[in-house]
Amino acid sequence: MTNDMRPQADTLERLEKAEELKLIGKHKEALEILEQLLIEDPQNVAALEEVADNELSMEHHRRAENAAKQAITIDAQSYTGYYILGFIASHGEEWVKAITFLKRANTLKSNNPEILRCLGWALFNNGERAQGIVTLERALNLDSDNPLTLCDLGVTYLHVRNFAKARNLFQRTLELDPQNNRARECVEAVERLERTARA
Repeated sequence: MTNDMRPQADTLERLEKAEELKLIGKHKEALEILEQLLIEDPQNVAALEEVADNELSMEHHRRAENAAKQAITIDAQSYTGYYILGFIASHGEEWVKAITFLKRANTLKSNNPEILRCLGWALFNNGERAQGIVTLERALNLDSDNPLTLCDLGVTYLHVRNFAKARNLFQRTLELDPQNNRARECVEAVERLERTARA
């Protein structure tokens, strides 16, 4: 291994370690590694994307947004940066802004179920109901056991009063994640709305 290959390998090892820590919920420890990488190389897009992702997991939206903006400034192909910006805009119910970012992320990384889930949700909430449902269905086809997608799609069907479809999606969510309070509340909502519709 040449000398200039070693720093690259070391950086990758540290990024992998940060990813492992993130996946087990040790976000602060992951951030310590990532921030050290950024001190050494402020242009490290992968580290910025990971900082944004960790900050998002900790619900530090402003910090996540800043890191994501830096990532797309350095690398216009950073689909993770656009996805995180779209997710944050969606969380703030800024649907048009969210759609713009998420469409860009989807262009850069097509068929990513998480990007499609967020895009579908933003489209639906922006009044583009059919397109939103179709996009959420695509996300579910790519990742059929994702409780978040199942729930989001169930909520959209609840809004368009397709109670049978909504109920099936929420029940599938509960099969996968029996502790999912959102799905349980939504099943109750379906039952209430069906009673009202029959009355």
